[in-house]
Amino acid sequence: MTTEKPALRPVNPQFSSGPCAKFPGWSPELLIGALVGRSHRSGPGKARLKKAITLTREVLEVPATHLIGIVPASDTGAVEMALWSMLGQRGVDMVAWESFGEGWVTDVIKQLKLKDTRTIKAPYGELPDLTQIDFTRDVVFTWNGTTSGVRVPDASWIPAEREGLTICDATSAAFAQNLDFAKLDVVTFSWQKVLGGEGAHGVIVLGPRAVARLESYAPAWPLPKIFRMTSGGKLSAGIFEGETINTPSMLCVEDYILALEWAQKLGGLSALRARADANAAAIEAWVKKTPWAHNLAKVPATQSNTSVCLTLDADEAVSKKMVKLLEAEGVALDIGAYRDAPPGLRIWCGATVETSDVKALLPWLDWAHAQAAA
Repeated sequence: MTTEKPALRPVNPQFSSGPCAKFPGWSPELLIGALVGRSHRSGPGKARLKKAITLTREVLEVPATHLIGIVPASDTGAVEMALWSMLGQRGVDMVAWESFGEGWVTDVIKQLKLKDTRTIKAPYGELPDLTQIDFTRDVVFTWNGTTSGVRVPDASWIPAEREGLTICDATSAAFAQNLDFAKLDVVTFSWQKVLGGEGAHGVIVLGPRAVARLESYAPAWPLPKIFRMTSGGKLSAGIFEGETINTPSMLCVEDYILALEWAQKLGGLSALRARADANAAAIEAWVKKTPWAHNLAKVPATQSNTSVCLTLDADEAVSKKMVKLLEAEGVALDIGAYRDAPPGLRIWCGATVETSDVKALLPWLDWAHAQAAA
């Protein structure tokens, strides 16, 4: 155990799980060409929004069968848009194993007040029994539990032939994990996670089955304007070509485009995944030789490579003191466990984080634990 302060510090101490670190080399000067002061409905404005959609398809490897739209209110807005617009035609299985999945359960049961709802849950650190899911019903789930560090290992549990829709909150998985779009009818995420974009904007990806639902089913409840994806019973195609429902920040759009271009130069999706995998592997190697730290995800195949959550053999006061010590030293910012999660640490390992910074952080964790537990 390191009791003296390590000599090496992370170059970038930002390990927040959202908003996440900007990509290496980012600076505000890169945004000099942003269309600030221009209408998003102008020709150049729509062109930049369309470019963001096109680059998203290329980097995320979204098949041509699926539509991509930029929507309001981050990933939350994108998920709510799907829930309010598509659910209610048939029963729904809500699958949850951490706080954000629990939030969607609350919205469906207490806000939409759907009666034919089943909740399939697991405690933090575990996945539910996915064999319990009935795919004749709609299914809502998170791919990667941002506050538990538990992810589904793949999409093998989702049948290719199914009657209901699969609605997937993929906000801390997109660009770092292998999303099987053939098995996913709706996918949502935000720019602020793996690509380190700015907040307030979400992305919704619709497969053909989701489009068919939108054009054949109208929910019984009124829909706010920002949730409406159809007009006159037909899909509002403009949403998926750069005509956003409400006013986006063109500064944030430009920032997202820069991140996507950085990802392309890096080598695309496989390179992004490799960076996240290397970051998570560095922490896991440290955990294996550290008796007082444990990965909250109990099964290796379900351990996240982005939101790595750790529990400690100590009370909550120790982890909180560690967080304060590390922030005071300027070596790790915003790494406390989520407020609803078990006490511990949460270290973001997405693609914008350098593995060298993760490795430089680890001796500091030893030092902070020695100080906090003394």
